[in-house]
Amino acid sequence: MEMIMNPWQWYVAGPLIGLSVSVMLFFSNKLLGISSAFRHICALTLPKKKIEFLNYNVRNEIWNLVFVVGLLFGGLLGSNYLTYHEINLLPSHFYTIQGKIQLFLGGILVGFGTRYAGGCTSGHAIAGLSTFQKSSLYAVISFFAGGVITVYLINLIKG
Repeated sequence: MEMIMNPWQWYVAGPLIGLSVSVMLFFSNKLLGISSAFRHICALTLPKKKIEFLNYNVRNEIWNLVFVVGLLFGGLLGSNYLTYHEINLLPSHFYTIQGKIQLFLGGILVGFGTRYAGGCTSGHAIAGLSTFQKSSLYAVISFFAGGVITVYLINLIKG
């Protein structure tokens, strides 16, 4: 239990993530990803006739939605049963009405951005780089550069 309760070292978790991508690609010819689930949810709930991007057979991608539900369920189980202390997911100001609106709008922006970029940060870094996609290499470099610039600017503003 002690091994499960504590964070895993990078040299254990990294190869396991890489192995899971390889196994998924080998056995199902599909890439593991989260951001595509945003498109699938929209395809299930919005009118397909008005938005061409959503006009596809979403039933072929139902496995992706099951995967996302499994991640949420696993996170819920882990936070309730595999921890020694209470987990605070968000700072307290996000529990106000204004905070909830910020989270909702931020979620929409992130969802749009990941679809516009063709995947999320981890999708590009894990699945994209492991399949030698040049666009993922450019995306990952951009993500890191954006992060470095953002930290620099925040520290500059704070003084």
